[in-house]
Amino acid sequence: MEKTDILSLSLEELEQLLISAGEKKFRAKQIFQWLHVKRVMDFDQMTDISVQLRQFLKENFCINGLFMQKRLESAIDNTVKYLYRLSDGNFVETVLMDYNYGKSICVSTQVGCKMGCNFCASAIAGFVRSLEPSEILMQIYETERDAGTRVSGVVLMGIGEPLDNFDNVLKFLSLLSDKNGNNLSLRHVSLSTCGIVPRIYKLADMKLQLTLSVSLHSPYDDKRSEIMPVNRTYNIDELMKACRYYIDTTGRRVTFEYAVIDGVNSSDKDADRLAALLRGMNCHVNLIPVNRVKERNYKTARSGVADFAKRLGQRGINATVRRTLGSDIEAACGQLRRDAGSKGGQDN
Repeated sequence: MEKTDILSLSLEELEQLLISAGEKKFRAKQIFQWLHVKRVMDFDQMTDISVQLRQFLKENFCINGLFMQKRLESAIDNTVKYLYRLSDGNFVETVLMDYNYGKSICVSTQVGCKMGCNFCASAIAGFVRSLEPSEILMQIYETERDAGTRVSGVVLMGIGEPLDNFDNVLKFLSLLSDKNGNNLSLRHVSLSTCGIVPRIYKLADMKLQLTLSVSLHSPYDDKRSEIMPVNRTYNIDELMKACRYYIDTTGRRVTFEYAVIDGVNSSDKDADRLAALLRGMNCHVNLIPVNRVKERNYKTARSGVADFAKRLGQRGINATVRRTLGSDIEAACGQLRRDAGSKGGQDN
């Protein structure tokens, strides 16, 4: 019999399963807190429930753990990058970042990515599957366990497209914010998408109060379609309408991620068009030096990013240059997973 992934169950679901097995409803809350507050990985550690109930849990449920395959710590800025091996042998990446206001964690939502953005290492190794809610959540729990600290912010900007794993991501967010468990406000969560328009509308209607980050990377349809295939399905006009709906419905500001690429999207013409596109919208532009990926020839001069930010500011657009973290440990998404897949996961 296949065991149930208990870490992916909501408190209500766990209650129903235990009641159907003849147990008292309050036992579910005890077990839920052992899992999400005390973070135990063994049912036998749940010492305030009976031996019989622990045996029932062992026979019917599993705790879906991750295994640290590699850990890289930056000598520059304390960024830590983790390569985690899943129970089926696949790999995902997680990055712990150190800011003045506290620790923030960037988690993956899929093994690989279908979106095919051609400046991103995540898609190069191919898409395998979406992550279960527990597998997203455990990236936080295992990283906090290793670091000996709690994170104050979560970013869904690792490997994968969160809105392509919509149901599991929503379940993860519910578990993350449950007052009986981890209890992290979704105001401290940022979800990054390449622009799956129908899911943006659906997310807006749920009014979760998380921050929506949209990867834009060009203000022109032809160029954006070239570097981001999703634009061939949902063009910039459709995307902007969805973003405005998100802002109007939730009252939350949208962040636009824009990787500045020399000779591709960094001209005065690009700045003019981007300013016209975003003017009057409650938004912020996060400019990023494009990550170096050996299979691609994209590059960014640091001075070019700052100059593009200045040009946007002159056009009335709020833009900042994102601080590059972990540059000495290849902290950009997908690079460790790609190398692990080609080497069978063995460290050098």
